[in-house]
Amino acid sequence: MEKLGLYIHIPFCKSKCLYCDFPSYTYMEDLIIPYMEALSKEIKKVSLNKTFTSIFIGGGTPSFLSIEALNILTNALDKVKKSSDIEFTVEGNPNSFTKEKLISFKNMGVNRLSIGLQACQDRLLKKLGRIHTLNDFKNTFKEARDLGFNNINVDLMFGIPNQTLQDFKESLEFINSLKPEHISSYSLIVEESTPYYKMRESGKLKLPDEDEERDMYSFACDFLKENGYKQYEISNFALKKKECKHNLIYWELDNYIGCGVSAHSYFNKERYRNTGDVKRYIEQISNGDSVVEESHYNSVKENMEEFMFLGLRKTEGVSVTEFKVKFDIDIKTVYGDIIKKYVDEKMIILDNRRLFLSERGIQVSNSIMCDFIL
Repeated sequence: MEKLGLYIHIPFCKSKCLYCDFPSYTYMEDLIIPYMEALSKEIKKVSLNKTFTSIFIGGGTPSFLSIEALNILTNALDKVKKSSDIEFTVEGNPNSFTKEKLISFKNMGVNRLSIGLQACQDRLLKKLGRIHTLNDFKNTFKEARDLGFNNINVDLMFGIPNQTLQDFKESLEFINSLKPEHISSYSLIVEESTPYYKMRESGKLKLPDEDEERDMYSFACDFLKENGYKQYEISNFALKKKECKHNLIYWELDNYIGCGVSAHSYFNKERYRNTGDVKRYIEQISNGDSVVEESHYNSVKENMEEFMFLGLRKTEGVSVTEFKVKFDIDIKTVYGDIIKKYVDEKMIILDNRRLFLSERGIQVSNSIMCDFIL
């Protein structure tokens, strides 16, 4: 069966973290129910005659929604055709996953949770502008396990202001003691449109230096491997057979459809994006108008580029055979010089008809991937 993902964007948050540049908004509670009704209509429209192999509800903070709002979403998703082995994820924050909401997600068909912890020191959580504590996380995790959620991801961040290597080790050791099925461990990136950016520009942000950050990343890779987690992508680690199917759809250039404000889609070689304005989104849906703001048919060249730089994020890299099947041309005809350069520099390994980054390559992955843009 062909893979097809459904992404659903919930743009509402109780408060905005200082590093966040995602399309998410606070103080819009009055728009939540009209938005959910509009979202349901869009889901119904795009899911016609399709079967989805994964669903991911992201945000924002999906767990911030009220039970009334969740019921509207449940009714819409009940009518969506799903594969028998569907992976159905919802993400959220520890302090807003109540028992009632967890039961509501279970009734919706959710079988995978993604909980944003970020760090296990309350002082660092405050630095990030998070509004939960470590204790909130412990309670949510236990509640989820008690209710039968047996596929949980925990998000962890490194490179946080004032964070030491010891802090990060403590966080990883704590998470490992709970044995979630999946851990995402990624570096803080200071984006231009965030409060953190302004703080950094004015010298008020004390970030770990590059060497400290590299040590944190290396520790995570080694420690998680020793404890049974396989690194299958630059920032993602999973117990056996617990890789995130939905994210693999993105990295393997398979089809997915996004619903909601600012949601992106890639379907039949077309990339398109919905409007980022919540009020406009509700209005256009209720008028029966399209909410797509931008669309673009990928050229063969663009698909090759994306196949390479998304595929190289995975630790198993890209298949030389698959490249030939997808594009009817040998990978070395297109990328021979670049491949040779990085193989010689021991940044890329070519083994068993697969091309993947070495440990050294992963450390400078961004600059390598840029070279695969034709």
